[in-house]
Amino acid sequence: MYSKEFEVRWSDLDANRHLANSSYINFMSHTRLSYMMENGFGQQNMVKNNIGPVVFYEHMFYFKEIFAGEPIRVSLQLKGISKNGMYFEFQHNFYNHEGKNMARCNMMGGWIDLQTRKLRDLPEKLFSILDDLETTADFKILTKEDTRKFNQFPQKLS
Repeated sequence: MYSKEFEVRWSDLDANRHLANSSYINFMSHTRLSYMMENGFGQQNMVKNNIGPVVFYEHMFYFKEIFAGEPIRVSLQLKGISKNGMYFEFQHNFYNHEGKNMARCNMMGGWIDLQTRKLRDLPEKLFSILDDLETTADFKILTKEDTRKFNQFPQKLS
């Protein structure tokens, strides 16, 4: 399973002196982008293909507090992907130095064309890289409907 290890620094804490929500998000982003850069999704390939990843949502589940000075390991698994690679869902787990699962996040996103700013299919070569990532036990093929499963839509300001 792909994972990255991090040291929790003072700057990663919130007012309660445990890992801040924004730090969880930063550690997950770093883990995802490290995987992508190590596997052919570097900046050159993104520019060449005129694509960029976008996040639709990140759902966090906190099990135990994480404190400063504690090393943590953040894993990355593929929870779902659409047939054309346009949509993807990742699962991240946070583990302490003893291997205890401290938190989990399910994150869904997609790929946009950086010129048109519209969602687009993932090029086949890059799709095969994501498709090789270890999957979760509940992995599924995603559809457009999965991106709206929480029925959240923009509202007009009254």
